[in-house]
Amino acid sequence: MKSASIYPFTAIVGQEKMKLALILNVINPGLSGVLIRGEKGTAKSTAVRALADILPEIEVYADDPFQLTPGEEEAAYLEIAKLLGIAGDSLPAVQKRKVKVVELPVGATEDRVVGTMDLEHALKKGEKRIEPGLLAAAHRGILYVDEVNLLDDHVVDVLLDSAAMGVNSIEREGVSFAHPARFTLVGTMNPEEGELRPQLLDRFGLCVNIEGITTADDRVAVMERRAAFDDHPEDFIAQWAAESEALTARILDARRLYPQVTVARERLYEIARYCLDVGVDGHRGDIIILKTAKTLAAYEGRSQVGAQNIQTAAELALPHRVRRQPLMEIADNVDKLKTRRAG
Repeated sequence: MKSASIYPFTAIVGQEKMKLALILNVINPGLSGVLIRGEKGTAKSTAVRALADILPEIEVYADDPFQLTPGEEEAAYLEIAKLLGIAGDSLPAVQKRKVKVVELPVGATEDRVVGTMDLEHALKKGEKRIEPGLLAAAHRGILYVDEVNLLDDHVVDVLLDSAAMGVNSIEREGVSFAHPARFTLVGTMNPEEGELRPQLLDRFGLCVNIEGITTADDRVAVMERRAAFDDHPEDFIAQWAAESEALTARILDARRLYPQVTVARERLYEIARYCLDVGVDGHRGDIIILKTAKTLAAYEGRSQVGAQNIQTAAELALPHRVRRQPLMEIADNVDKLKTRRAG
């Protein structure tokens, strides 16, 4: 069966802030994800699937439900294989596959997300065995949570913990077990359907507010490109292949450069002043701005963080962290935050 064609990421019209936030999280999953707030029909899910499609294939062990990295995570694989009852005399074959987008349903339970005991196996064999959850499937991929504000708060907490630490722990029926769970977390929500609690908002690394495109030219471009894709998807994808390949190469270069990016001490004071000026509680905002600014510099091919990197990072990391009055909207830029603070 032929898989459905995926609309090219580079062909998406507008929504530049959303696209940038997604790219930065793919370069550096340590940013703890991005929350996309906005109305329906603004290319949120299209952008997530399209970005995953252009990422390089990853190597995995054949039939490994935990998507572990061959060689690098070999010891973890052997330990997990014993718990799953699949340990053999030798390691399985290594194969390549595309980066996965794992979608989390709104009604997902904690057991479905984290993993649980395989009760059927326990009853039949009298042995305890782990049943992997969605976090295992999302390792080294993208975990996409539509309408995250409608999820149970405890499930959101579990997702955010794993996104921040890169590890998922399963403790069931006397078995304590942990496995790698490094993924890019993308949550979407329509603010009209209710907000996340401030404590949960703060746990998302970045946040963007998006709206429908408001210029006639851009709306026409959306229609023309979508019609061309629907009529002749392969031809349309080929037209954007060069741009897609260039973006893939840029992401890979940024991943390699990120560990070498440095930040002058005066830039750290700039970050601190941004957070103090808008009245951010705690220090998570400062740390996320620092990580985001370094990722931006790497994406731009530079080994030192500049003032513009700090400003852009603040735009992405601060608006959802500011204490707000009831019914007050989350601002979409730092200037509005500063004005509100001064008022």
